[in-house]
Amino acid sequence: MDFAGFNTIAILLAAAASFMFGGVWYGAFSSQWMAAAGVDFDELRTRGGPVFMPYAVAFLAQLVMAFVLAGTIGHLGLGQVTLKNGIIAGAMVWAGFVMTSLIVNHAFQGAPRTLTLIDGGHWLGVLVIQGAIIGWMGVA
Repeated sequence: MDFAGFNTIAILLAAAASFMFGGVWYGAFSSQWMAAAGVDFDELRTRGGPVFMPYAVAFLAQLVMAFVLAGTIGHLGLGQVTLKNGIIAGAMVWAGFVMTSLIVNHAFQGAPRTLTLIDGGHWLGVLVIQGAIIGWMGVA
């Protein structure tokens, strides 16, 4: 099997698009997420430290995620980096690694099911968006 390669522009675009999706997702579910996570908005504003730091960490993590997903999709081989395969790969990575890890962590933390569903839905969207962009744009 031949490795198809990477497309740096696709990786950057996938990270940016999935980061923006996160803003929309958590904007739509902000009150439910805050209640399920036990987060108080006023407490968030007075925590101290740079306000941008969680966003910077999230973007860098999604950049790494897009790079790794591109490598995973690229390992399907030459001619196999497609929109369909990208979406399937994103969904499979989510189901096999992300959601399972999230369920285990939330079970041990005693987190409410609502939090698991909101966070899990977010990561599904992230990986499907990234896979779609990487697959659609192909390799350089």
